[in-house]
Amino acid sequence: MLVRRPRDPLQSLHRRGQELKQQVNSLLFESRLKGALEASKRREIYQRCIQLKQTIDENKNALQKLNKADELAPVGDYHQKKEKEHYLLDRLTHQLQELAMSLSGENITEIGALREEEGVSAEEDEDDSEEESEESDGEEKEIEKEEEEKQENEAHQWTSKEYIAVEGFTTQQAGDLTFKKGEILFIIEKSPDGWWMAKNARGNIGLVPRTYLESYHKEEGQESSEEVSEEDLEVGAETAEGVEVKQRTDYHWNAVRKALSEQISTVDVLTTMGAIPAGFRPSMLFQLLEEGNQFRASYFLQPELAPSQLAFRDLIWDAKTGTIRSRPSRVSLILTLWSCKMIPLPGVSIQVLSRHVRLCLFDGNKVLSNIHTVRATWQPKKPKTWNFSPQITGILPCLLDGDCFLRSNSSSPDLGILFELGISYIRNSTGERGELSCGWVFLKLFDGSGIPMPAKTYELYLNGGTPYEKDIEVDPSVSRRAHGNVFHQMMTMRRQPHLLVKLRTLNRRSRDILSLLPETLIGSMSSIHLLIFYRQILGDVLLKDRMSMQSAEFISNPVLATFPKLLEQPDVMDALRISWAEKESTLKRSEKIHSKGLDDRFLM
Repeated sequence: MLVRRPRDPLQSLHRRGQELKQQVNSLLFESRLKGALEASKRREIYQRCIQLKQTIDENKNALQKLNKADELAPVGDYHQKKEKEHYLLDRLTHQLQELAMSLSGENITEIGALREEEGVSAEEDEDDSEEESEESDGEEKEIEKEEEEKQENEAHQWTSKEYIAVEGFTTQQAGDLTFKKGEILFIIEKSPDGWWMAKNARGNIGLVPRTYLESYHKEEGQESSEEVSEEDLEVGAETAEGVEVKQRTDYHWNAVRKALSEQISTVDVLTTMGAIPAGFRPSMLFQLLEEGNQFRASYFLQPELAPSQLAFRDLIWDAKTGTIRSRPSRVSLILTLWSCKMIPLPGVSIQVLSRHVRLCLFDGNKVLSNIHTVRATWQPKKPKTWNFSPQITGILPCLLDGDCFLRSNSSSPDLGILFELGISYIRNSTGERGELSCGWVFLKLFDGSGIPMPAKTYELYLNGGTPYEKDIEVDPSVSRRAHGNVFHQMMTMRRQPHLLVKLRTLNRRSRDILSLLPETLIGSMSSIHLLIFYRQILGDVLLKDRMSMQSAEFISNPVLATFPKLLEQPDVMDALRISWAEKESTLKRSEKIHSKGLDDRFLM
């Protein structure tokens, strides 16, 4: 006798879904019969409706946890069949919601009213000796009322709301629902990840992004159309009879006005208007730069005093070599910014002035170095792609140089590089300027064992929000949801905003050059030779030429006084680089060998 092979999990859920469909159809048929008008019958149908809803939810949870690997045998069109089962259960849920609403309103209220009248008549006919039994009956009725109210609340929670689309959305993958701006959608199920199950007027069901929707209240809209305030009016063109007044037609104006009245920040207003993606935030690193000099390169370039306050901790003179002593650090590397791809674009209501990447050393809690800025270039045909270090004639401006050096002596095991992609913008309507973060990413420099990360190219996917927020996507419309086969997953990841960077290995010459810089500093490789000259001059003036380290006399040196401030002026630094390159081209080889001669030439 042959043993019957057990059903596959998806096949079992499909069979269970068909049984639930028959039960729902049978319940709907009974609700239309004449006998269903009786209060007891309505209550029975209502209870069965609740039980069926719970069973459907259990089936949906089991279907959600199901994977293709759970199948005992290969299944063709697995994901399409799974989505079809999802749609069936959603449709059954919607039918039960409508039935529960029709039974949970007036019908349940009538039942409660009839029972109250029966209770009153019974109290009039009973004797005083039966007061205790009457009180117990009253308590039972109160419990029944509470249960009925609880059931009504559950039914109201099932009810879906209507939402209006503030922007159009095009299907990104199978299972999504395409809609146009201004279209009314019926929300079937809400999910915490921001993707809701919705149905349009044609009956099509699919997933839609929450950030593209706004609550739509038909009754409130009608009332507001009758009582239009002055703020909701626009002055049109003057006619022969006077001034023509017309009502605003933008759907999200009420939300914007509410945001302004609650004094929400400009970024929240722009997000509400749909002018920027939901993952954009005010630039955190820009705000730190505006607070003071403690996150600027000029602050970290200054020599640091030792605890005794009688010597410098990171600036020591080497009498044998006649120069400052090199100091190795825990992190000493060169980083190259390649490109940024699939960066979402803001809306037409704001004008982008510049695109840039800011980077700094970060341990997950605080910034540990200066904040370095590299400006990006882009082509009008590819506005979502940012490039660095463009090929130009002459000297590359240091602000466009994608090659950066990093030095740090921090012992933190979580030490890494924080990248923040940002834009400078101006609002077309108000002329207000600001800085926005388009996403961030953190690259750890050491693994769990304390071994440095290998020197190679890294493809880093951006996060939305700020480094102190979790699970925020830059643009929910291109979510990282992994549906479908491996190919679909690969295509989904290719649409994610990402940054390409490369950690380079240092040769001996580069390592020796970087060891002359301060222990903590980030800067452009194009200006590193000027920084070395500054450090050499600093050693000559503060250490070599001083008669005594205990001397408290003022030192007058224009280079030491002005050079740190020049680091914050990229145009002046570029002019200084061009001037030095012209002077260096006239030097002889013997003059280039001696550092003392170069220092003197640099001062001249």
